[in-house]
Amino acid sequence: MAILHDELHWLDVPERIEYKLGVMMYRCLHGQAPRYLADHLIPASDAAPRRGRLRSANRNCLIVPCCRLSTYGCRACPTVWNSLPDELRNSDSFDSFKRFMKTILFSRY
Repeated sequence: MAILHDELHWLDVPERIEYKLGVMMYRCLHGQAPRYLADHLIPASDAAPRRGRLRSANRNCLIVPCCRLSTYGCRACPTVWNSLPDELRNSDSFDSFKRFMKTILFSRY
């Protein structure tokens, strides 16, 4: 299996899902995605009662919504985004973001 990862540069399914969610979050936060997606994201720096008091407000993190169900789906995107390194979340260009994210995901193998 490691040969396929080295030769084809393919990610396993869980890492591919994480990659797609990270790319979608980057696009939403930089105005490159449909508005109906971006409207659901709340930066930690914009949360009124928390403004300026949390370290996450300065780290380009998102508020993870509370969910009553035990499923991961409603919290997936902000959770994936917040788990990325600070350098990656603060990336200047889309191409460098994608490249660095793939590098991070491949380093898990």
